[in-house]
Amino acid sequence: MNTFINILGVLLFAFGIAVSIALHEFGHLLTAKFYGMKVTRYFIGFGPKLFSFRKGETEYGLKAIPAGGFCEITGMTALDEVHPDDRKRAFYNQKVWKRVVVLSAGSITHFILGFIILLILAMTLGLPNNKDQPVLAEITPCVQNHTVGLTAPCQPGAPAPAKDAGLQPGDEVVAIAGKPISTWSEMLTITRELNGPTEFKVLRDGKEVALSVNVPKVTREVLDGKGGREVKEVGAIGVTWQQNFEYSPLAAVPASIAFTGDMFVNTWKGLMRFPERIPAVVQAIGGGQRDLDTPISVVGASRLGGDAAERGLWAFFILMLAGLNFFVGVFNLLPLLPLDGGHIAVNLYERVRDWVRKLRGKPAGAPVDYMRLLPLTYVVIFIGGAITLLTVTADIVNPIRLQ
Repeated sequence: MNTFINILGVLLFAFGIAVSIALHEFGHLLTAKFYGMKVTRYFIGFGPKLFSFRKGETEYGLKAIPAGGFCEITGMTALDEVHPDDRKRAFYNQKVWKRVVVLSAGSITHFILGFIILLILAMTLGLPNNKDQPVLAEITPCVQNHTVGLTAPCQPGAPAPAKDAGLQPGDEVVAIAGKPISTWSEMLTITRELNGPTEFKVLRDGKEVALSVNVPKVTREVLDGKGGREVKEVGAIGVTWQQNFEYSPLAAVPASIAFTGDMFVNTWKGLMRFPERIPAVVQAIGGGQRDLDTPISVVGASRLGGDAAERGLWAFFILMLAGLNFFVGVFNLLPLLPLDGGHIAVNLYERVRDWVRKLRGKPAGAPVDYMRLLPLTYVVIFIGGAITLLTVTADIVNPIRLQ
């Protein structure tokens, strides 16, 4: 049964990727048609054609290899041959801002789709506590030594520090023993060193409340700093961490907007660190330990989707789909050909160049010769293909799996 759910999760995630690609190209199609440009073909996939149909001047279809898609707009560059009847509607004859909108529509579609996914997640399973906020989810009836079991019924005389102090679910701890804290990790580190009555300040309904918590010492298995675990006496108060925040439909909108901003920042940071993580992928292929922070391919992402489905981690599954859309959207805007961002850069360059020439009393310059940019384009394609091959290979021989 678990294997079936895993396979189903892989297929669902792959389907989600395919839908994202289809909507990316559909974004180009809709905006191009909106501005009166001629779109001749809209296909999902590459390779042999499986089927197609024509509606108006556009042929819509599906190809055998579901690894992308394309939207063919007449006259993408001034070098393209265009029938005289279509010249006014050719892409290169439109105003620059219209061209930029059409070129960026694919990425914008990914951003909108990612936001919608997060909005649905916020109203259902909840958004993850990605900032590690020290918000309490549950107050346990007592704390006990690890030999008894953290979820075992409370033994006679077992202390209940959080419960006795009046801590409540939803409280956000802001200070311990006069020391401000901002994360759950900080709270754990400080609490483990405590013993006896200690002041905890929490935010409750927007107001700061000070409570005295009598922190006991109990035995716990903790990391020893060398990759192993050791039994140690630590302070514990009997609370659990709020992993997800659920929102009402009204509150979900600003929460999703804020979370989207965080994902944009994290995506950009990840892209900037992308090159330095490639050596770790090569080492993983050679048998080294696979770093959880290494890049993964569509294959690896789909396998993680299967693992998430098997373990019932649907919030993580959905969050990965949102993250994938943000990553593809941002990556596609990089100013490199053949990415959309490369075409945007060329069009903006022509606009700025012609503006400068106009100030100098000169006529507009000739369109950029894409043939002269082919060597650079081939380099980008080669590097992209090599990275894809590396990540796919690593995801097959040494995949990242959910533990």
